[in-house]
Amino acid sequence: SDGTPTAEDAAKAVGCELGQIVKSLVFDCDGRSILVMVPGDRRADRAKVAEEARCTKAKVAGPEQVRNATGFEPGAVAPFPLRQVDAVYLDRSLLQHPVVWIGAGSTRHMAALAPSELLRLSRAVQMDAVEAHP
Repeated sequence: SDGTPTAEDAAKAVGCELGQIVKSLVFDCDGRSILVMVPGDRRADRAKVAEEARCTKAKVAGPEQVRNATGFEPGAVAPFPLRQVDAVYLDRSLLQHPVVWIGAGSTRHMAALAPSELLRLSRAVQMDAVEAHP
C-alpha cells in the first residue's frame, strides 16, 4: 500500500532478496534511449553500458526522456512494452534467480517471472552491466 519507489521498498513489499528486484534504467546514449536491467542490489556501470551500446557516453536519462522512450513515469518503468527504446540490455547476474520481480508500470504494481521469460519478452541482450563490487 505504501508503493515501491525504490528497490529496497519493492523487495520488502514482495518478500524477496534485493538482488531479485529488477531495476529498469533508461540511459541517454548519444541521444538514443537505451534500457538496462540490473539487480536491485547493484549499480549500473555507465562505461560498460556505453561500450555495449557503442556510444561515446551513457548518462541517466531525464524524466521527459524516460516518459517518451518507455511510456512510463520514472520509478515505474516496466521493461516491456517500450515505445522508443533503441536497445535493451539485461545484466547476466539476474539469470541466476528462479524468479525476478519487475516494475509493472506504476510504483504500486510489480510482476514476478522467470529471468528467461524476462529475457525473451524484453528481447534483451545479455551483458555484464554492473559496477564491480567495492
